[in-house]
Amino acid sequence: MNKSEFIRAYADKLGVTIKEAENNFQALVDTLTQSLQNGEYVHISGFATFEIKDKAGRDGVNPKTGEKIAIAACKAPNVKFSKAYKDLFN
Repeated sequence: MNKSEFIRAYADKLGVTIKEAENNFQALVDTLTQSLQNGEYVHISGFATFEIKDKAGRDGVNPKTGEKIAIAACKAPNVKFSKAYKDLFN
């Protein structure tokens, strides 16, 4: 399922237009992104937690040339699904 298929299914479930569903979806993504950029931890009970994690720098290898390269430290978004949500699939 791609984004447009998801939005169409979301609109059908809510009984709204595709445009309204798309706006709602975009608002969710924008709010989540802004919160993470502000360094906030986002917990949606029964679903997942979202946070930014620091990744340490490390050595890597260019697969084409075999040359060793240094991979810089960075920050990356991380999501962890709740046990209740994971249990829905088992």
